[in-house]
Amino acid sequence: MTVTRSLPLFALAALAEIGGAWLVWQGVREHRGWVWIGAGVVALGLYGFVATLQPDAHFGRILAAYGGVFVAGSLVWGMAVDGFRPDRYDVIGALVCLVGVAVIMYAPRSA
Repeated sequence: MTVTRSLPLFALAALAEIGGAWLVWQGVREHRGWVWIGAGVVALGLYGFVATLQPDAHFGRILAAYGGVFVAGSLVWGMAVDGFRPDRYDVIGALVCLVGVAVIMYAPRSA
């Protein structure tokens, strides 16, 4: 497993999933319409394909680790797009999740 390959894929997956969910949110909650919702659905579908590009072959491991990326990425998205300001507990929680990602994905394992 190469970290240099999996980290960009996690970032791309986060962009697709969080961005897609945000577009659906905007379409429904902010009444921006079906075009926003449709774009969100397409982005969410792309997320599913990006996950398959991870070098590790274990679906459960990839999705479990991605959960931590999603947590941290959602806070970053909120800061960048919605003006959200995380408090120290948000930041601590996201860091704990990212440590979990590192353990799940990159801990040495016997073959």
